[in-house]
Amino acid sequence: MRKIFQTITEALNGEEKDFTSGNINRAIVLLSIPMILEMVMESLFAVADVFFVSRVSIDAVASVGLTESVVTLVYAIAVGMSMAATAMVARRVGGKKPEEAAVAAAQSMLIGLGISLFISIPGFVFAEDILRLMGGSEELIANGVGYTRIILGSNVVIMFLFLLNGIFRGAGDAAIAMRSLWLANGINIVLDPLFIFGLGPFPEMGVQGAALATFIGRGTGVLYQLYILFGKSGIVQLRWEHFKVHLRVIRKLAKVASTGAGQFLIGSASWIFLMRIIAHFGSEAVAGYTIAIRLIIFTILPSWGLANAAATLVGQNLGAGQPERAEQSVWKSAFYNMLFLLSVSIIYFLFATPILGLFNNEPAVLEAGVLSLRIICTGYIFFAYGMVISQAFNGAGDTRTPTLINLFCFWMLEIPLAYFLAISMEWGLAGVCWSIAGSEAVLAIISILVFRMGYWKTVDI
Repeated sequence: MRKIFQTITEALNGEEKDFTSGNINRAIVLLSIPMILEMVMESLFAVADVFFVSRVSIDAVASVGLTESVVTLVYAIAVGMSMAATAMVARRVGGKKPEEAAVAAAQSMLIGLGISLFISIPGFVFAEDILRLMGGSEELIANGVGYTRIILGSNVVIMFLFLLNGIFRGAGDAAIAMRSLWLANGINIVLDPLFIFGLGPFPEMGVQGAALATFIGRGTGVLYQLYILFGKSGIVQLRWEHFKVHLRVIRKLAKVASTGAGQFLIGSASWIFLMRIIAHFGSEAVAGYTIAIRLIIFTILPSWGLANAAATLVGQNLGAGQPERAEQSVWKSAFYNMLFLLSVSIIYFLFATPILGLFNNEPAVLEAGVLSLRIICTGYIFFAYGMVISQAFNGAGDTRTPTLINLFCFWMLEIPLAYFLAISMEWGLAGVCWSIAGSEAVLAIISILVFRMGYWKTVDI
């Protein structure tokens, strides 16, 4: 027991950052504990946010759902950039080249800043049109446009929170990544009810208050990240000269990030199409599905902690010239992830009604939420392997392979299947949910088969 406590303490303190030697199980534990806790806070925020917003109105929840379907495009780019930063930093840290790791980190930040500015201006200006395009009613647009404007206009804090944590993960500083997200979302959760309901001296802002809380919370997290990166204690220590443009490094980053972002853009865009289909069945269906997806995220995000640990282990061990150790790390991480998600799927299936009832008791919303949660969680075992192996490809710098797999599974399979089942076969919301579970199962099977081929071990970044 004492040894377990010491290991957990070491993981939370981030004392070890080189994972190219020693016991693989120990390396997974030391990396995954802070990464899982980091994602637990992100998932806790997702649930807390919709919990407070659901107290405003059904349209408020629906406007958050529609907006987030678009914001997932920002997340996709941020995660793509984060993947590139993680892969390049991890490879150079594993190869004992900290100065090159710092240059890669700085160049990724320059790219991220440019992309954020490109998104924020049209997002703020055309917020109403975006909600209308997503199928929102005029009443929903009137009530939710402020939320959409703030979230899209301030996307730079979303971009940098993910991107900078990708740098920390690549360096093996998983504990720092955890602390920054806990700080950001902790502030977010505290401010949510204050701004939404106007508690104390704060004005009542409704759903718009949730967006302002997100901006302040995540902005604070980014400031903390920058403070650490420009400090003198981490493996990656940024100086202003690292921000001098290095075209060779930018090209390499762009190559990994473009397919990485494309990989998640494909997945995220599929969610937009799915939400557009669901909007056909009314605000109650959108609200119920939105709450269910937040609960799915609540458990999927901690699983991404294990997946991110696998990505770091792959990157560092390939950099150290140990591809077989990298492969062993992936299989073990995927197995542990499967055990976790299998347990969660059983709980969700059995207790879906009381869990969803905590968020909304309106019969139509509750029915839609329970239906969505039970069907989607049937694919959890496949989720486990699919996400870990996809991140393993990304950690190796092979973002092209999972991009092609996503393109087939989400656009050529999931979207047409969702439309066919929901509209043509008249299954409604259930048809969309079955298409999600089925496409994730196919994605996992294809990923396993391709991973066994071993091409990812030869990628040069």
